[in-house]
Amino acid sequence: MNTRLKLSFTLTAVLCGAMLATTAWCKDDPAAGAKLYSANCTACHGADRAGMPGAFPALTDISKRLQPAQIKDKIRKGGGLMPPFAQLSQQEIDDIASYLAK
Repeated sequence: MNTRLKLSFTLTAVLCGAMLATTAWCKDDPAAGAKLYSANCTACHGADRAGMPGAFPALTDISKRLQPAQIKDKIRKGGGLMPPFAQLSQQEIDDIASYLAK
């Protein structure tokens, strides 16, 4: 086997391993999402996610009203009275969305 082919196989194996490791590491974490929700969302939506009728919507059944991508977009960009949470990483947004889906 020539050197280029060996190098190509080695590089492919390394890249595939890195992608699999990243996927495992970035798994949504509802427990982390609960902590992030507590720190960022309870002031408006309440600890029980019941919201405040007429001002802040309940989040208890948000997954019935919005798709996961819409929930994540709303967290990131805000809308209406909700401010954007651009300071949160994508992983943190994924974790909050995972918590809300429960």
